[in-house]
Amino acid sequence: MRRLFSYFLNGLLIIAPFTITVWIVVAIIDWLNGMFDLGIPGLGILLMVVLLTLVGYIGSSFLVKPFITLTERIFHKVPLIGIVYSSIRDLFDAFVGDNQKFNKPVMVKMYEGSDNHKLGFVTQEVLESIEAGDKVAVYFPHSYNFSGELFLVPSQNITYLDLPSSDVMKFIVSGGVSKL
Repeated sequence: MRRLFSYFLNGLLIIAPFTITVWIVVAIIDWLNGMFDLGIPGLGILLMVVLLTLVGYIGSSFLVKPFITLTERIFHKVPLIGIVYSSIRDLFDAFVGDNQKFNKPVMVKMYEGSDNHKLGFVTQEVLESIEAGDKVAVYFPHSYNFSGELFLVPSQNITYLDLPSSDVMKFIVSGGVSKL
């Protein structure tokens, strides 16, 4: 009976990641196709890619940038909308574009006299506005979650890692299961 249960769990470990990934991809495809319901499967994705590329092209024009800046200023001044918009904007900027924030992976000794370390990403090396002295802002993502914590860490406790940020992020998010 234990052997059968072991086979069952092994099968679950093999099938579940594939099934969940396919389910998420299909749900996204269905959602995109639903946005542009023209009766042709896959047309929604194609139209979304074309639309995003077109908006990116137009948005990079020097004529449109002032309007984007004005819209952002208005959004920032509206209560609640400003918080939501700036948070989402900062999140996207952290992962995509020229101003990626999680590009400095580090290993941090959290406590003096301890051999325990955490992996994270330096987000700011100079914290003049809060007069934090020699402290550095380090973001520590949580494993298996889209959340994390920000710590202000003494700079002498930080060791910069010469590894790709994406590999370090994958290692952290996987709970250390992925290879570095």
